[in-house]
Amino acid sequence: MPEFRIGICYDFRNPPDSGIPMPKLYGAALDQIAWADSIGFDQVWFTEHHFVDDGYLPSWIPVAAAAAARTKRVRFSTDICLLPFNNPIRLAEDLAVLDNLSNGRVEIGVGIGYAPHEFRGFGIPVARRVSLSDESLEVLTRCFAGERFSYTGKRFQFEDVTITPRYVQPGGPLLWVAAMSKAGARRAARFTANLLPQGLRADSLDAWREAVQAQGRDPSRHRIGIIRGVLVTDDAERDWPAVRQSERYRMQLYQRFFAESGEGFGSGERIPQTWIVGDVAHCVDTLVAFVRDYGITDIVTWGAPPGLAPDAMNGSLERLIRDVVPQVRARIG
Repeated sequence: MPEFRIGICYDFRNPPDSGIPMPKLYGAALDQIAWADSIGFDQVWFTEHHFVDDGYLPSWIPVAAAAAARTKRVRFSTDICLLPFNNPIRLAEDLAVLDNLSNGRVEIGVGIGYAPHEFRGFGIPVARRVSLSDESLEVLTRCFAGERFSYTGKRFQFEDVTITPRYVQPGGPLLWVAAMSKAGARRAARFTANLLPQGLRADSLDAWREAVQAQGRDPSRHRIGIIRGVLVTDDAERDWPAVRQSERYRMQLYQRFFAESGEGFGSGERIPQTWIVGDVAHCVDTLVAFVRDYGITDIVTWGAPPGLAPDAMNGSLERLIRDVVPQVRARIG
């Protein structure tokens, strides 16, 4: 099993009543990322959505580039980058530049999207999301290989392409694929990607493991990552209410997306993504059980929940990296 990694995630959502100007939020988040790098966090993830009133991050690579200039060791990735809204060649070029700016610290997690308003905004039929995503993955993997190639598909045609500058990382950025259905799980397996599971265990995680094993590969050699908030506190009654209010605000948007799209998880065992809230011992026990039960290798908590200034989370984040993570690593081996 790959080594356990801990990270911080950002979506830059800024509710109208937060009182935080958007430039200040970006600046404070970059300050927090630099601080997180200095105290030992392993990675920073960004999420992507479009045309959301509260400024939900639509373009993650510029932010990652700004963060790369202020950090030395954290790695940057996404959960997720929405493939249907990205030209795969341009995305591969942007990633190559970011890989060089960060000296090989970039990864990428991708998904097919589901919010109808985004497809309308980009003028793309929702019915094309699977073909666009599959062809984009085919093109990206060829770009990452570093060789000259041509490609002819239903959605994309490219001739005589080589990505420059060359990636710092041999084989390009580490690839993750999101799955909340059996089709998504099979997609991740088909492209030998690491997994970002969500929703029902049977449809995402278990289906992916079955598909990987059917290909003659060992699922335990891949990474499995997830966003799950962690609040380390000795006084939950004092510290949890503000974060809980932020979480309720955050989930309202996804509930709207699900309602509009008709997407849903159905019934069955869900992979937990609820916040872990409690003292050091509780957080250690819960994280160890979570890692063991689901084979999670990468857990990313929220750095700046919507409506809260990033530094409001610094006390919890410091205790997470200083007191919780070393015990988790020791117990999971």
